[in-house]
Amino acid sequence: MSLAYLHYDVFTNQPLVGNQLAVFLDGRGLSSARMQKLAREMNFSESTFILPPEAADTDVRMRIFTPASELPMAGHPTIGSAFALAQTGAIAAGASRVVFGLGVGPTPVDLEWDENGRLRFAWMTQPNPVFDPPVDDRAGAAAALGLSAGDLDAGLPVQQVSCGVPYMLVPLRDRGAVDRAELDPAASRACMLANAMNPAACFFLFSVSTDRSTETAYSRMFAPGFGITEDPATGSAAGPLGCYLVRHGVVSGDAARRIVSRQGVAMGRPSTLHISIGSTGGEISEVKVGGEAVLVARGEVLDRYAARNADFVPVVPSA
Repeated sequence: MSLAYLHYDVFTNQPLVGNQLAVFLDGRGLSSARMQKLAREMNFSESTFILPPEAADTDVRMRIFTPASELPMAGHPTIGSAFALAQTGAIAAGASRVVFGLGVGPTPVDLEWDENGRLRFAWMTQPNPVFDPPVDDRAGAAAALGLSAGDLDAGLPVQQVSCGVPYMLVPLRDRGAVDRAELDPAASRACMLANAMNPAACFFLFSVSTDRSTETAYSRMFAPGFGITEDPATGSAAGPLGCYLVRHGVVSGDAARRIVSRQGVAMGRPSTLHISIGSTGGEISEVKVGGEAVLVARGEVLDRYAARNADFVPVVPSA
């Protein structure tokens, strides 16, 4: 038996843009080391491996790998894998929710279907945010991106925020500054060490859009420590971005439920990420990131390269 996978473009409704994802439909019998090698072979930002549930409050276990390491959670793999499970019939048409078991624990994904029974949209719930103190060395943060302090948005702080995965959020003054940015590995490492942060942490840079009728923010993400030079669409950063924009008063009220981040444009892979932030008593109480996905290709890894464990009994996914 070969090892089947589906190739999706995520956070888009058009093929050949958005963020690429390989979904291995049945990861049983694969060691962690083999999963990592397969993710490196795919060389997408992430690849996922579907497994039976390990907890009673989940529907499926899923592991997520970049070309360099495993992640506790990620956005585009979760959204894309929900579409893959719907495509194979593992999620029944019309189901309102599927719960993934991820490294951060049970992760609900709410599902919206079209009139033909096809999955149209998926909303991933993320953990509530953790905010680090603002970074005082703004010039160092700008230098990490090959920019000057004058390229930063003077009205917003540089700050690390996490909804499961921490990101250094760097607000820039306009789209031009976002497009000019180029990660300087030495300067970025120095910035992280100076602020007692993980040197492999991710930089998420953005500008707040002046016309918010189509997008709230224009963004990019660099994560060389995870083997990702630049990511076309980063769902695990979209949650922190939405929380940051709410915390600092950029959006409020109904607008906090309709945040749109436009990412991947500089890479030629434009992506649209939808963010919904709910608050209770002035505190953020709900974080959701949503989007679409498009099936682009199907493939298989020959069994001698997949190298499943010897006691594996092949199971063909539902058609």
